[in-house]
Amino acid sequence: MTSEPIRDPLTDHLLTPQNSALVVIDYQPNQIQVVTSMDRDLLIRNIVSVARTARTYGLPIVLSTVGVANGSKPTIPELREVLADSSEIDRTSINAWEDVEFRRAVEATGRKKLIMTALWTEVCLAFPSLDALRAGYAIYPVVDAVAGTSPEAHRAGLERVVQAGGQPISWVSLACELQRDWARQDTVPEIVDIVLTSRLLKAA
Repeated sequence: MTSEPIRDPLTDHLLTPQNSALVVIDYQPNQIQVVTSMDRDLLIRNIVSVARTARTYGLPIVLSTVGVANGSKPTIPELREVLADSSEIDRTSINAWEDVEFRRAVEATGRKKLIMTALWTEVCLAFPSLDALRAGYAIYPVVDAVAGTSPEAHRAGLERVVQAGGQPISWVSLACELQRDWARQDTVPEIVDIVLTSRLLKAA
């Protein structure tokens, strides 16, 4: 039971707490209300689990909303509670990558691997993911923490990102990829609570 030495966390081809950032776009009531590609309560639980995971490993987080200045409601409370330390970047652009403040915030993380979450899959996930891929970023859409206005739209949005080079992951695989080894004990209690105690064992 001897683990290999920890690989360089900056150059590792897999996600590590040192080489990745989380992007969270438009988890607002209006967007969630019209999601039909998955159960909405499950969607909320999954994105909260993603956010808790990112906080556990100290990932930089870019949080964005659309249209709050014009009357739309901000990020849902369940998610905002976890991301209380992250300021919301409000936009008018449908494609977050076309917002100067958003793009600067992504660049300021210094990370080239972006864990992408957004509503809806076919729009606010697909558009910035495609632009970021062209800009040289590696994109990891969390497939069970994003959703679309129909199953077909969700599927087409993901396929478009994957065909352009995106690497789909699930929220559980994300947590395990960042943890990588149970001998890294500092984060074990929290990640066991996120993945097992609070979620998978409750669903069993």
